[in-house]
Amino acid sequence: MSLFKQLLIAICLFLVVAFSGSFMVSLESSRAQYVNQLRSHAQDAATALALSLTPNIDDPAMVELMVSSIFDSGYYASIRVVDVATDKTLVERTGTPDAGSVPQWFVKLIGLEPAGGDAIVSRGWEQAARVEVVSHPMFALAKLWQSALGSLGWLLLCGAVSAVLGALLLRRQLKPLDYMVHQSHAIARREFLSLPELPRTPELRRVVQAMNQMVEKLKALFQEQAERSEKLRVESYQDNLTGLANRRYFEMQLNARVSNPEQASSGYLLLLRVKDLAGLNQRLGGQRTDQLLKAVGEQLQRECARYPETHNLVTRIRGGEFAVLAPGLVREEALQLAQNLEAALASLHATGATDVASVASIGLAPFVHGDSPQAVLQLGDQALAQAESQGEPGWACLDHSASASVGDDHHAWHTLLDQALSHQRFELYFQPVVAAQDTQVVLHYKVLSRLLDEQGQTIPAGRFLPWLERFGWTARLDRLMLEQVLKQMAGHEQSLALNLSSATLADPQALNKVFEILRAHSNLGSRLTLEIGEEQLPEQAVLEQLTRQLRELGFSLSLQRFGGRFSMIGNLSRLGLAYLKIDGSYIRAIDQESDKRLFIEAIQRAAHSIDLPLIAERVETEGELAVIREMGLFGVQGQLVGEPKRWG
Repeated sequence: MSLFKQLLIAICLFLVVAFSGSFMVSLESSRAQYVNQLRSHAQDAATALALSLTPNIDDPAMVELMVSSIFDSGYYASIRVVDVATDKTLVERTGTPDAGSVPQWFVKLIGLEPAGGDAIVSRGWEQAARVEVVSHPMFALAKLWQSALGSLGWLLLCGAVSAVLGALLLRRQLKPLDYMVHQSHAIARREFLSLPELPRTPELRRVVQAMNQMVEKLKALFQEQAERSEKLRVESYQDNLTGLANRRYFEMQLNARVSNPEQASSGYLLLLRVKDLAGLNQRLGGQRTDQLLKAVGEQLQRECARYPETHNLVTRIRGGEFAVLAPGLVREEALQLAQNLEAALASLHATGATDVASVASIGLAPFVHGDSPQAVLQLGDQALAQAESQGEPGWACLDHSASASVGDDHHAWHTLLDQALSHQRFELYFQPVVAAQDTQVVLHYKVLSRLLDEQGQTIPAGRFLPWLERFGWTARLDRLMLEQVLKQMAGHEQSLALNLSSATLADPQALNKVFEILRAHSNLGSRLTLEIGEEQLPEQAVLEQLTRQLRELGFSLSLQRFGGRFSMIGNLSRLGLAYLKIDGSYIRAIDQESDKRLFIEAIQRAAHSIDLPLIAERVETEGELAVIREMGLFGVQGQLVGEPKRWG
């Protein structure tokens, strides 16, 4: 029972006890008073009747008439005239007055007994008779009943007024307790909320202050861990001069793009080398050369921002060399990027940033899933060498046999994907996500999509997703996958995780359709988690609203491929995520590279402070699994513990 109800009941009980006590005290006082009044009433009637009978005691008719007259005029149980000499009853009248509206149980409860009086009738100097009068208590009982009804009515009125006023007062006074409950639930969801307005009640004020202090302490602890982890990430994977990613991060991402079938896709590697860096150092000085490198990095970021696929994939690999991974770009787009970049770098000479007209050389090399990272880099170096040797233009693009395949056939992909979406030619594949300490325990299954081509062969998502994004059909695939997953969930009790694309999140109409589908299947909310890739995250306010709406529908949200934007971990405490999946590029060879282990341990400390489970993606060796277990991560996903398969 809630404290509000308990206090309300206590108030009512107090009023009942107060009324009962007051009534009993009043009853005892009234009982003695009414007994004296009844005795006095009987004695007065006996005396008056005796005086009236004195001259007529020898007239039986007159005696009976007088007795009847007195008996009928008041509340008497009996009136009797007795001959003193013979003790014989001369006249007697008895009766019981009407109880009226007084209930019998009240009469028994009060227990008010009749009271009597007597007087002597004289005949001269002799005692002729004795008059005995017994008053009936019904008159007193009627008065007591009316008094009880009045007290009860007053009690009910006071109780009703007290209940209303008490309810309003208690609701207002206990409102901080409701917010504290909301605070505790928010902490369980890994959110930190403080009550800005302290209550006036001293006791509640102390409790709320203590709760706010605890929340602020947890928030500060988490923020400290997040800042420490972000500092470690910057030291490990970010270039100090330009703020771009460094070579270590570039190699991790390149390996992921060509080896992971779910993330890999055809695309282009762009290498940029600033010409004559040593000479620039001598002519311009170290400070101006550093400014030039920063300006080159800014131009790279500005030009690559037009292609969302290159987000967080612009890097400085060493000295004056920069690299850009552009998955999903076709040849025409890659050439356009090189031309725009050459023109943008030429502006550095125009503004006087350098006295060299041609600032840098640019090499382009294609890659596809299955290529080795060394082969892609070697091809990029060849393109860069060709660009440096040819003079004008300052860029060169090399091809290999794989680039001429259907991967660059715009019309073929458009037809294939349009028909697949119209005829639902997508298959669901499921990859188990298991507990790190016991790989036999399945936490959930990650849902992956496979495209069926005209020959019935399956195409992994990494190949067709860039084309879906280019055609603007990603939201269509999201709805199709969601409908298929919800239909498939009706036949089993396993938990699933499904990815949502940035196109759906950015389109209010598409997102509303997703909410409508989820609302119709809210009974499955506890078993379906929606995942968003780190590279697809919307603004923080939009993300918080999305999380809140999903929670209202009974579903949860999580992040996957996390690590590149670690600075945002400080905002995760307000999202209440189900879990966090660490990008597989930070897990690859973690048993051999200590810097990756330090970074994951930093993430683990920050996530542990808000009770956020961590799951490692793309675990492929026993050594990686052993390190993950040692660090205490919650779960693992990858080829080692289970490959994607059809259900059953």
